[in-house]
Amino acid sequence: MDVQEAIKRRRAYRSLRPIGITGELIRDLAKSAQLTPSCFNNQPWRFVFVYDPDVLKQLHGAMSRGNEWVQAASMIIAVFSREDYDCLIKGREYYLFDTGMATAFLILRAAELGLVAHPIAGYDEGKVKEILDIPEDVRVITLVIVGKHSEAIGPLLTEKQVESEKKRPEQKPLSEFACANRYGQPIA
Repeated sequence: MDVQEAIKRRRAYRSLRPIGITGELIRDLAKSAQLTPSCFNNQPWRFVFVYDPDVLKQLHGAMSRGNEWVQAASMIIAVFSREDYDCLIKGREYYLFDTGMATAFLILRAAELGLVAHPIAGYDEGKVKEILDIPEDVRVITLVIVGKHSEAIGPLLTEKQVESEKKRPEQKPLSEFACANRYGQPIA
């Protein structure tokens, strides 16, 4: 599969079925993130790959309302970093950008492997840190929910979530976010 195909295949599905999580899979995803470019190759990202059923169950208690569907996940990846792990150049904090790119590489690799890797923001950061023994002085940037897509709609999805399972959400037109040469000039 080429990168373009992985990008097109990637979807933030919420209807999941279980998969077996192996050390080989975790190393594969981590190595994909490891190859991500970063400022001066600082590699500011940190991950905790959670697949132990007891720890997953604890994490379910840290989810915001509407994220009950996470209970079907086979793995949750906590993604975190800290400003001083990376460059700070003229007020630009690179750690968020670089960690986001590493997460995207991981997500695309998961898509290539036929998995769903759905990043979420709906969780209690303090609880996640406590459960996973993540240091207080870092930011948990996202949780990536991992499983295999299920054609059967998950029973814990809201009506709105069910609709987004059936059809890929609309994408903004290029004219809303991409310009040529100067801001406001459309792409030819």
